[in-house]
This record gives sequence, structure tokens and C-alpha cells, in this order.
Amino acid sequence: MTPVEQTAQRRPTSLSDLLRLHMKGLLEAIGGFLNRLGLAPMSLTLFGLAGHVVAAVVLAEGNMLVGGLLLLVMAPVDALDGTMARLRGQPSSFGAFVDSVTDRYSEMLMFCGLLIHFLRLGDAPTSVLVFLAAAGSLLVSYTRARGEALGYEVRSGMLARLERYAVLIPTLVLGIPRLGIALVAVLANVTAVQRFLHVRRQASER
Repeated sequence: MTPVEQTAQRRPTSLSDLLRLHMKGLLEAIGGFLNRLGLAPMSLTLFGLAGHVVAAVVLAEGNMLVGGLLLLVMAPVDALDGTMARLRGQPSSFGAFVDSVTDRYSEMLMFCGLLIHFLRLGDAPTSVLVFLAAAGSLLVSYTRARGEALGYEVRSGMLARLERYAVLIPTLVLGIPRLGIALVAVLANVTAVQRFLHVRRQASER
């Protein structure tokens, strides 16, 4: 069984999985339409990355509302490119790898824009929180990637990528970005620790 097939058959354990499960029909309809337009899944992946570049610039300028709305539009792209590849019968491990790498770049660009903004304001405490949020987000992804590479199941924890967006985007749109940043800074690092302990338990059982 390929990694893509394993992903499709696993039990939903996160908001991302649940949304993909319950919105499968809608995603397939949109993905099929984009395929008929002649767009390639990789093009959509790169479009999502470019959209995050624009959002990062907007956030760096301090326009939280527009930046948050841009991120809201870009967030579904992560699910659509994989859906398009599956509908074409072209899902691949390399495509999943590229998707994961661009997701990390996209998220770090978002935090970079926020960091620039708060550094310009001279707001050191919030700048530190942005750093902690970015570091925690990377660690959540790294613990999963490293754990799964060693043969462990690593999908536990409260704040995966989509959940981080679900926390941060509303606070940007509502003009209270410090709250969202603080929540992600704390909960992303808690999630990384949860995954570490989850792997430790599995290692002990072996």
C-alpha cells in the first residue's frame, strides 16, 4: 500500500482529516473543475505559496484584516492540490513531499510577516511570541515527520497545521493578532511535546 493510500484509509484524528472526510464531495467537485481547466496540481501548490508571500507582505505592513482574509482564501489550497492529483490518478510520494515542503515555507512566511510588523513597532514581547509560534509549528511538523520515518504513528496533539490557521486567522481578521499569536505559541509547543510523549510511549511498548 502506498503512503497516499495509507493516508486515505487512516482513521480521522485531526480537524484536517475530518474536514477532508466531510467535504470530500465539495473538494472533488472543485478539484475536477480545476482539472478540466487544465491546471496541474503542482500549479495550485505554487499558487498557494505565492498567495502566502503576498499575505506575508500585507501582514508586514500591518494590515491584519486583508492579510487574514488572504490566508483564509489560501488555506483550502492545501487540500485541493492533493484532491486534483488523486482525481487524475497521479498521486505520488514526491508530490506529497513537495506539498509538505511548500506548506512549511508558506507557514513560515506568514510568521515572518508578523515578526517584521511587530519588530517595526518595537513590540519585543509579541515578537518573541511570534518566534515561539513559528518554532512550535515547525516542531509539530518535524516530530511527525521524524517519528513516521522511524515507523511510529504520530498524529496526536491538539494543534496541527489547519488548527493553527483556525486559531490565527479569526484573530487577524478581528484585529486581535496578539491573542492568536499567543495561543499558537503555547499550544503548538504543547502539541510538539504531546507528539514526543506519544512516540516515547510507542517506543516503550516495543
